[in-house]
Amino acid sequence: MSARFASIKSVASYVPSNCISNDFFTQFLDTSDEWITQRTGIKTRYFANKEQKSSDLGYEAAKLALSRAKMEVSDIDLLLCSSISPDFFGMPSTACMIASKLGLRDKPAFDVVSACTGFIYMLSCAKSFIESGVYENILVIGAEKISSVLDFSDRSTCVLFGDGAGACVISRSDKIGIKDVHISSNGDFSSLLYTPKRNNGNEIDLLSPIIDDEVLDSQTLKMRGNEVFKIAVRTIANDAKEILEKNNIDSNDLDFFIPHQANLRIIQSVANALMLPQEKIVLTVQKYGNTSAASIPMALEVAYSENRIKNGDLMLFDAFGSGFTWGSALVYADFV
Repeated sequence: MSARFASIKSVASYVPSNCISNDFFTQFLDTSDEWITQRTGIKTRYFANKEQKSSDLGYEAAKLALSRAKMEVSDIDLLLCSSISPDFFGMPSTACMIASKLGLRDKPAFDVVSACTGFIYMLSCAKSFIESGVYENILVIGAEKISSVLDFSDRSTCVLFGDGAGACVISRSDKIGIKDVHISSNGDFSSLLYTPKRNNGNEIDLLSPIIDDEVLDSQTLKMRGNEVFKIAVRTIANDAKEILEKNNIDSNDLDFFIPHQANLRIIQSVANALMLPQEKIVLTVQKYGNTSAASIPMALEVAYSENRIKNGDLMLFDAFGSGFTWGSALVYADFV
């Protein structure tokens, strides 16, 4: 019996049409392009239209990923989605909404809720499902309309995030693609980064047959940025070192480092800890901002589209998110 490995066979992304510069925020916040750029590295991000949902963004990325993998929807055995800005609160899953829009019927689809580490967590799931023989082809999607959960009066958070989606087709292969994945969490720090529950006891009138938009829109992202920054740098740097040591790989052997695109200072701190040169780091934070679960596949797609990545190249993915969750993955490029 031939060996079973899991490989990323295609990658695609989608961003909405509304490009938002830092100057946009100066209209209603005490901030500036210089302030935002110096602290985050972000220059622009994209916001979806009011009628667009996370599933719409994910659907567009998924269609292109299938086309690049030379597959039909019917070839997919499982659809996974991760989002901190789902179409609905709790149910139905955004994965099911994307599956419906794709025309994927009678196949499993579910959300993986692990915030900005969502893509790494989905890689771990896909690797296990494929290598165990359960499935052959899995569609993995990070889809985010984070503008829908931002507090635009809070300059410490609203300038950081953008909307977008990234998708990959992960399939069985006869050679190693996804070499190793490490995921972990610690819920003790949950109060540092979260979105409040929409309906909490008497916060709304239980006799009202309809929850009005104002109440629903009050659910916005909360973050204690300085604390998150310090823990993130330390945690993901250590995690990256651990997965390299576990696999007897020197950082010099990496062809690309593709981290979660949260903040340029975090990325540079981790890259310095790994002693990685600038040319090996894939950066998109300046263009897209933090797109949470979509950020790594979106960054991967940029490197792919620019023909920087060749099949056989060794990539290190690394992410940190609310929960806290974190994870890393060593992946050999193996695109169709």
